[in-house]
Amino acid sequence: MRIVVTGATGNLGTGVVAALRADPQVETVVGVARRPAEGVVAADVGRDDLGPLFRGADAVVHLAWLFQPTRRPETTWRANVLGSLRVFDAAAAAGVPKLVYSSSVGAYSPRENDEPVTEDWPTHGWPGAAYTREKSYVERYLDAFEQRHPKLDVVRVRPAFVFQRAAATAQRRLFAGPFLPGSLVRPGLIPLVPDVRGLRAQVVHTADLADAVRRAVTRPVRGAFNIATGPVVDPKFAADLLHARTVPVPAGVVRAAVDAAWRLHAVPASPGLFDAVLRLPLMDTSRAESELGWRPEHDAAVTLNEFLKGLREGAGADTAPLAPDRHRLHEIATGVGKRP
Repeated sequence: MRIVVTGATGNLGTGVVAALRADPQVETVVGVARRPAEGVVAADVGRDDLGPLFRGADAVVHLAWLFQPTRRPETTWRANVLGSLRVFDAAAAAGVPKLVYSSSVGAYSPRENDEPVTEDWPTHGWPGAAYTREKSYVERYLDAFEQRHPKLDVVRVRPAFVFQRAAATAQRRLFAGPFLPGSLVRPGLIPLVPDVRGLRAQVVHTADLADAVRRAVTRPVRGAFNIATGPVVDPKFAADLLHARTVPVPAGVVRAAVDAAWRLHAVPASPGLFDAVLRLPLMDTSRAESELGWRPEHDAAVTLNEFLKGLREGAGADTAPLAPDRHRLHEIATGVGKRP
C-alpha cells in the first residue's frame, strides 16, 4: 500500500506516520507538511497542487490542521476548511479509493448530561469557537462529498484530546502561551486545581490514536469512529495527578479570567474555546473496538503523566520552523518515505 499523510509533522501526524511505516501491509508512506522534516514533502494543502502527491495512493490520511491564530479566524478557516476541501476534492480527482479524515470530539453538538454519545450524535459543534465551527463545517461538507463519491470509502476519526510527550512544548505554545513555565507543572508545586462544575473531558495517547488510524486505513471500513481512553478527566482527576486539592470556582469566574488573559495576549486560547470545552459530550468508543479491533494501550493517567513530564523537560522544543510558502512539488519521488 502507498499512503499519503497530510500534517505529517504534527502531534497526530508523527504518530500516524510511525504506525503506518511499521505495518507490513504498507510499503510507502508519503508524509506531507508545511514544516520541513526528513522524509517529508513540503507542501501547503491550502495552495499547492496536490494531484501529483495523491495519484497512485491507496489512501489519503488528512490530519493537517491550524489551531492558531485564534484572533484571525479567517486564517484558520482558509487553512482548515478550504484546505480540507482541497484535499478531499484532490483525492477524489486522483481516484484514491480511501480517505481518512481526523475530525474531533469538538465537531459534536453539546450534550447536557454525561451519557456517552455514539457516532450518530449530531455534529453541529459549538458556534462560539473557530475550532468547533470549522470541524463541524467540514463534517457537513463530507456528508455531501460522500453522496457525490459513493465509491470512495470515507472514514471520519473523531478523537478526544490527543497528548504525547514529544508534543508537550508545542501544545503549551498553542493553548497556554509562553507564560506557563513547564518546569512548574509537577506534583506538589501546584497546590490548588479549580473545580469548575461540568468541566470534564476525555483524552487519548497519540500512539493509540495512530493505531486506530492505521486500522482504519488497512481494514475495509467506512464511516465515523470515536477514539478515547478512560477514565474521564475532571478537576479531581487532575488534582490527584498533581498531588493538589480542588477548590470550587464558578465557570463564569474562570471564563472571565480566560477572556481577560486572551485580550491581554497573555494566552492564545480564546474564551470561546473554553465555552466549547464545557459543552463537549463524552464519547462511546464501542464501534472502534468492535469494527477496528481497537483498544487503547494507555489510560488517561499514563497519557497525562507522560505529557506533564514532557512539559517539565521541554520536549519538542526543537521543532523546525515552517517552510516557505511556495514549494517545488515536481521533486516528489515515489520512494519518499519508503522503508529500506
